[in-house]
Amino acid sequence: MAKLADKVALITGAGSGIGRESALRMAKEGAAVMCADRDVEGAETTAGFIQNSGGKAGVLELDVTQEKSVAAALTTTTSELGGLDIIFNNAGVAGAGFGWDTTIAVNLTGVYHGLFHGAPFLADHGGGVIINTASVAGLVGLTSVAQTEELPEGAGAYVAAKHGVVGLTKQYAVTFGPRGVRVNAIAPGYIETPMTAPARDIDGAISYLESLHPIGRLGQPEEIASAAAFLASDDASFITGVVLPVDGGYTAR
Repeated sequence: MAKLADKVALITGAGSGIGRESALRMAKEGAAVMCADRDVEGAETTAGFIQNSGGKAGVLELDVTQEKSVAAALTTTTSELGGLDIIFNNAGVAGAGFGWDTTIAVNLTGVYHGLFHGAPFLADHGGGVIINTASVAGLVGLTSVAQTEELPEGAGAYVAAKHGVVGLTKQYAVTFGPRGVRVNAIAPGYIETPMTAPARDIDGAISYLESLHPIGRLGQPEEIASAAAFLASDDASFITGVVLPVDGGYTAR
């Protein structure tokens, strides 16, 4: 039996990368999926893949920095797909090039909006699961791909935001566990997605980034999706407050 049969998931950042693959995986496991993204065309493409495979999916244009929009997404998902059991706060931006304000707004405040409104919503409707996308940058500091002593613009903000996601994950797990809501995070290593493309395009970056992972390669978004589907399922029924590294050994160094 599919692990997420009869479940409904809301996934932010579902238009590409980890979000898209997680939407496809959860749909394969039986969930109906609301594909939410600021890039509505990307979200429509993801939903189309699900629907063409016989699954059920909706599309929602969503900017996670807008608190009212995040709150409304919960009721919209419930109305259109018949419930809400899983929230995957996945939307994010790379630190480089975005600066402090935007990086914090999307990567930290956006996750907070999903938790602040999502946790009580799930609790009031019988419980559920929240997954947050953190990063190895939420567990350790990062080294520079460009091999310089200066941090690129936004790099400090990215690390700060992802450390904040780790803290929020633990706090909401403690607070809402008694109300039937499990809250966990995934800490990916470097994954081959559109978001990491600028870093990978730097001369010599791929071999350098691969060297940071003892497993000897970069990760694939499908591998993060597998972890997300596991955490969303009853196989993880006694797991909450955990930040799960899916990083090829990056944080084991």
